[in-house]
Amino acid sequence: MVKADPSLHMHIRQFQIVGRGEVTEKNPHPKVFRMTLFAKDAVTAKSKFWYFMNRMKKLKKTTGEVLAVNEMHEKNSRTIKNFGIWLRYNSRTGTHNMYKEYRDLTLVGAVGRMYSEMASRHRARQTTIQIIRTAVVPAALCRRSNTTQFHNSKIRFPLIRRLPRAPTKALKTTYKAVRPTTFLH
Repeated sequence: MVKADPSLHMHIRQFQIVGRGEVTEKNPHPKVFRMTLFAKDAVTAKSKFWYFMNRMKKLKKTTGEVLAVNEMHEKNSRTIKNFGIWLRYNSRTGTHNMYKEYRDLTLVGAVGRMYSEMASRHRARQTTIQIIRTAVVPAALCRRSNTTQFHNSKIRFPLIRRLPRAPTKALKTTYKAVRPTTFLH
């Protein structure tokens, strides 16, 4: 099995952060907010939490507190699933909404692939991308042809270039007298 290049894999983790405004005489029972975020580490996740809380609820880090930071893991990472990701990002011209579909074993893997694709196709930096919603999409509701092409139960992947291997190490050579037959007979 060929091992993938680790530099190609985005190290993203999923965090659930729970926070609230600080307790004051005016507000003895502040409302508690919970947010699921994708970040490289817990420090970046907390920073993103306060960024979104400031924009949505006018609540800052100085006037609030984090109650819990939990890393979330996929329950079943052995079966492949279709993930739908709703996002918005800032480009050079404006803000755009987008829906993307990915087939992956985990949601974190799908989000990592989304960040890579947005960087390559749209030149969008990770900081400009805001994930609005994620969901596991059933096969019947998938929209993108790149995802639906794998829903065929009789799908086959042809082996187009088979290189014959030497049966023993003693018979292995760098140069052969005859070119190898790489196609099936």
